[in-house]
Amino acid sequence: MPEFEPDILTEGLDVVFCGLNYAASAVKDGYHFSHRNNRFWPVLHLAGFTDCRLQPADQRRLLDYGCGVTAVVQRPTSSASEVSPVEFRTARPQFESKIRRYEPRMIAFLGKRALACMLGTPDVPWGRFAPGFAGTPAWVLPNPSGANIGFSIEELVAAYRELRRELSSMTGAR
Repeated sequence: MPEFEPDILTEGLDVVFCGLNYAASAVKDGYHFSHRNNRFWPVLHLAGFTDCRLQPADQRRLLDYGCGVTAVVQRPTSSASEVSPVEFRTARPQFESKIRRYEPRMIAFLGKRALACMLGTPDVPWGRFAPGFAGTPAWVLPNPSGANIGFSIEELVAAYRELRRELSSMTGAR
């Protein structure tokens, strides 16, 4: 098994997709979004972020498409529900520092929970998050986890495609 790489990042990416924390299965497999039910890879392709459907083992190729991956909380869990609001708030300073260091054009939170907990607010809207985060424009997307049955693949693709259109309209985006 390959060693898990917690961050797939470089400076100046178009977008960094930010999960809540790392799935224990991803750490075990050595790749982000590796669970067979996770829809991240097909959704990225269908929404136009990649010109082919990448597999988890291709995760470093995301950088070629101007995309990166990270998570707010560094502790892997079997379920994201195991991460407490206090953990998100505690992780915020280090996470903000990471975003400021890499300076992506956009940060895309996968789900509302991490951002809402870090900000101490009960809810955040889907789509563009006008205040931004860590000096970076922000977007809130539905989580592509297979456990997130509230969103069909078509709804996920539509939400991610909206972000893709926004990025395409930004000067200098790929």
